[in-house]
Amino acid sequence: MRLTWGALLLLLSSNLQAAAPTLRFAIADSWTMPAVAIDGGQPSTGILYDTMGRLAQHLGAQAEFHVLARARMQKAMAQGEVDVRCYVAQAWLPTPSTDDLWSVPLFQQRNVLVSASAIPAAVRLEELSRQRIGTVLSYTYTPLQPLFDANLLIRDDARNEEQVLQKLVVGRYRYAIASQWTLEWFNRTQADGNPLYSVAVVQDQAVGCHIRSDPSVPARKILHTLQHMKLSGEIDSIVERYVAPPSREQASTISP
Repeated sequence: MRLTWGALLLLLSSNLQAAAPTLRFAIADSWTMPAVAIDGGQPSTGILYDTMGRLAQHLGAQAEFHVLARARMQKAMAQGEVDVRCYVAQAWLPTPSTDDLWSVPLFQQRNVLVSASAIPAAVRLEELSRQRIGTVLSYTYTPLQPLFDANLLIRDDARNEEQVLQKLVVGRYRYAIASQWTLEWFNRTQADGNPLYSVAVVQDQAVGCHIRSDPSVPARKILHTLQHMKLSGEIDSIVERYVAPPSREQASTISP
C-alpha cells in the first residue's frame, strides 16, 4: 500500500509540474556578470537571471531560457520563439510594432567611457582624437554613432563587455565603453587591485521588458507583476545583491 500511495504522489507531482506553464526568456549571449553568467550554454546567476526567475515564480510558471545572439533577439520575439525580452528600450528596436507591450522602466542602463588611467578624471567625447575605442559587437552607441560614421572614432569590437575591458587592461586601446554595472563588477573581481575608471557618461537610459503580444502569453499579468516587483523594491534588492547602490556623490559625478 505504501508503494501504491508513493507512486500515486509521484504521479500527481509529475502532473503538476507538467501542467505548469512555461515562460520563455531571451538571454543575449553577449551579457556578462553582473547581468548574467552563462555556463554550459545556460544562464546560472546574475541580476537579470534572478529577475526573470522571480517573475516566473510569481506567475506560477517555469522559466525557460533561450541564449541567443543579440542581433537575433528581436527576430526570435517576432517569430514566437521567446515570450519575454528584458533589459531593452523601445528606442533600440529598428521597427517597433504597435502591438508591442512594454513594462515600466525596471533598470537604469548607464554606458560609460572607461580608462585604465584616473587622469584625466573627465573626458569630453566630442574632443577625443581619432583612435580605436573598445566596443561590443552589434551594440549600438547612439551618441557616438556620428563619430563612428565620420571615422573620427574607430570601433574595436569584442564579443562582450568583459572582453572589452580585458583588452583595455592589456593596452589594446586607451578607452572602452561598458555599462556601469560591468565596470563595477570587473573592478571588484580583479586580483591585481588596479581599477579601471569611468571618465565620461556615454548614455544613460531606462530599460525594461518587452513582452510578446500573443493570446498564449499572459502579457497583462506579466506587466502587472513586473510593476509590482519594481514598486515593492524587489528588483532594486536583486540589483543591490550584485552592485552596490551609488552614493549621492557618485550619482552626481556620473550624471550626464
